[in-house]
Amino acid sequence: MVGKMAKFLRESRVAKALSNRTAIYESHVRAFWNTARYEESDKMIHSVLRKKDQTGKDIDVEFNFGVGDIRRVLELKDSDDDLTIMSELEK
Repeated sequence: MVGKMAKFLRESRVAKALSNRTAIYESHVRAFWNTARYEESDKMIHSVLRKKDQTGKDIDVEFNFGVGDIRRVLELKDSDDDLTIMSELEK
């Protein structure tokens, strides 16, 4: 049974998201969401974070991304047209 479950997870569209071992710090997530805003006009999330450049000077870096970017990075191999949320009534 465990072997079948592991095979299913490896072959699923969310395999990369489940197996990604990138360290994510809570302070970084909080800093991101403190400046994040959703723009309906371009359907993108925009956020500005401060970081140090090569000389040690603080600079602001703007991040812009949408649902398609998340799907691409996580290698979900689906599209905006695919059903991603199932209502409780459809279970």
